[in-house]
Amino acid sequence: MAPYTEAFSLASCFVGDNTRKGVDTPHGDYIPVFLSEIHWLFRRNILPLDVAFIQVSPPDKHGYCSLGLSVDVTLPAIQTAKRVVALINPNVPRTHGDGIIHINSIDFGVEINTPVYATTIGEPSEIEAIIGRNIAELVEDGATLQMGIGNIPNAVLHNLGNHKRLGIHTEMFSDGILPLVEKGIITGEEKQIKTGKIVTCFAMGTKKLYDFIDDNPNIHFKEAAYTNDTAIIRRNPKVTAINSAIEIDLTGQVCADSIGMYQYSGVGGQMDFIRGASLSEGGKPIIAMPSITNKGISKITPFLKEGASVTTTRAHVHYVVTEYGVVNLFGKGLEQRAKALISIAHPDHREALEREARKRFH
Repeated sequence: MAPYTEAFSLASCFVGDNTRKGVDTPHGDYIPVFLSEIHWLFRRNILPLDVAFIQVSPPDKHGYCSLGLSVDVTLPAIQTAKRVVALINPNVPRTHGDGIIHINSIDFGVEINTPVYATTIGEPSEIEAIIGRNIAELVEDGATLQMGIGNIPNAVLHNLGNHKRLGIHTEMFSDGILPLVEKGIITGEEKQIKTGKIVTCFAMGTKKLYDFIDDNPNIHFKEAAYTNDTAIIRRNPKVTAINSAIEIDLTGQVCADSIGMYQYSGVGGQMDFIRGASLSEGGKPIIAMPSITNKGISKITPFLKEGASVTTTRAHVHYVVTEYGVVNLFGKGLEQRAKALISIAHPDHREALEREARKRFH
């Protein structure tokens, strides 16, 4: 029997730990696409779906199941697939919003009883904690936040204890928001879109987070075509979007999804929220990263690596944050940008970056 790699091919719209090895084979490929536009691949039959495999909660007394923690592109997938196969799991949280489907929409169902995939919360490193404090100083009272999972977003949230009237409109969220909700800091009262509600398209975290989400009417799950729509994002006040980068060149080009020619991640929703935040009244699009890699290589570079992708263009980049400070590139020329970025680079690399900048701009 042929191995599965010869029987199946992988075409992934995002790359993570579970698909990275598969994409980097002759039978795998990556489709560069914004998370906000994946639904068009299904609905316009560009990527026709024969079968959608999903996980849902058991049906309620009316026959409706919940998609739980992942509505993002699951909803358009089940609306367009020829067949829907579901794992029916009582551990899936019942979430409010649009992720509700009737049992009659499922062609084949298998009952299981296993824990939902959960992640643990790591402790931020000293550098990540400093970056978190630097970003927190940019966050204004009444801001609408977008941030993902990881130590830097959690470090930011940890430093927002004295803020007021914050809101959440995000692609995803994790446990870091829980203390701020409990303290009444996240209220959503100044949001224009779904005032008072936390808006998201998927969540990932610990069982504590999932218990908080279960049957919570203050959390509204929508598909990614909605949460990541820049026209919707921009309507909220002071949208503060926090995203990461693998490397940034001296002109401000951001690579966040590849290491040279190696496909490490995906475009995802970074550009959706960077653009949405920049169009929001008082919004702040932020790219945050440590100044160096674990191997001591500068993440602020004269040029992106050969084959590296530009995830966010230099015209879209505003704030860049490292442990050495914050710069705003908006309105700056190429030489000014280089000078600003060098000022927040690791001190061990500034001299070399200055030499490269002089060669390029003089």
